[in-house]
Amino acid sequence: MNIAVVGLSHKTAPVEVREKLSIQEAKVESVTQQLCSYPHIEEVAILSTCNRLEIYIVATETAQGVQELTQFLSELGQIPLHQLRHHLFILLHQDAVMHLMRVAAGLDSLVLGEGQILAQVKNTHKLGQQYKGIGRLLNRLFKQALTAGKRVRTETSIGTGAVSISSAAVELAQMKVQNLAACRVAIIGAGKMSRLLVQHLLAKGAATISIVNRSQARSKELANQFPDANLELYPLSDMMRTIASSDLVFTSTASTEPLLDRTKLEATLEPHQPLMLFDISVPRNVAADVNELENVQAFNVDDLKAVVAQNQESRRKMAMEAEVLLDEEVEAFEVWWRSLDTVSTISCLRDKIETIREQELEKALSRLGSEFAEKHQEIIEALTRGIVNKILHDPMVQLRAEQDIEARRRAMQSLQILFNLDTGEQFS
Repeated sequence: MNIAVVGLSHKTAPVEVREKLSIQEAKVESVTQQLCSYPHIEEVAILSTCNRLEIYIVATETAQGVQELTQFLSELGQIPLHQLRHHLFILLHQDAVMHLMRVAAGLDSLVLGEGQILAQVKNTHKLGQQYKGIGRLLNRLFKQALTAGKRVRTETSIGTGAVSISSAAVELAQMKVQNLAACRVAIIGAGKMSRLLVQHLLAKGAATISIVNRSQARSKELANQFPDANLELYPLSDMMRTIASSDLVFTSTASTEPLLDRTKLEATLEPHQPLMLFDISVPRNVAADVNELENVQAFNVDDLKAVVAQNQESRRKMAMEAEVLLDEEVEAFEVWWRSLDTVSTISCLRDKIETIREQELEKALSRLGSEFAEKHQEIIEALTRGIVNKILHDPMVQLRAEQDIEARRRAMQSLQILFNLDTGEQFS
């Protein structure tokens, strides 16, 4: 069994490619089941965010499992495989393990050290378990990665002041308009990203903020978190009217189709009316053709790179501290992983030795007579257990610690032959 990850991110693919391969939470179950049905894929975990899609698998045969997964991604995004390959990264075994550790720690994010990704990794783990995609290997890997992410946040200062995608979008808006307090702002969506948008807009001085959302209950829930702000709430049916009376619009919804395009805006805006759109959704909420309108400027998540680059250098130094911690977590996972193929041999050997110990103890006690046996049984039993444990201790430690796969295989094979063990495993 081998671990692999196939995916694409803000580093390897533009947003127009990433949105084609975005897997919304509602589809995770069906995609997980489909991938688990493939001949060479045993376990599956899907991490899908605005900046990445990564699918972790445990494969019975690495090359075939990866091939099945890349073919699936080609069909999912309706992108020919020869074109898609340019945007994909494929990491195997230890590289895949280290990658997930770095992702959970925020070291692979567009915004170095951002904290939201840890919650997204945690949700991937939860959904993978819920939909029976995650088994023993990925369960242990994701738990170790979550531990690594938490350690990096508590034992280094990389997360201090780290901006999120939402705060980067607000920062970009402030760079473009200078004075947010003078702008009428609309936010389409009322989820977690929208809450962060409100938080950062208020901190930068924005005073007039409208929330447009399909669910009014969700909008009210968001507004209740900012009791001192005068947020205006509108249903989705009022979206175009609200946009028409705004200077800046932020979009952050889970819609799989664009909510805004050139035709809608052209029919809504006054001639020469200026408007700035900041789309932090993937798939995009704003179609690319809106930039054809003379007075409309649209920005998406890929346009935030210049903003976050200004804040990266100090966190890059902190990232070096974090890498040391991640090496420790990777090694802890590797030790556990290496021990897996020794478990059945060790267990079988212990069972056989324990059976012999119990049989010989019973013979000895019967020869000693019932009075002596009852009086000293505990002492004799402890003595025999102690002898067995001490004899087995060094061989077991050495077997677990052996890093050379071939040497470990030969050692286990020797144990099976010498002690006539039947573990149910075949060595070739």
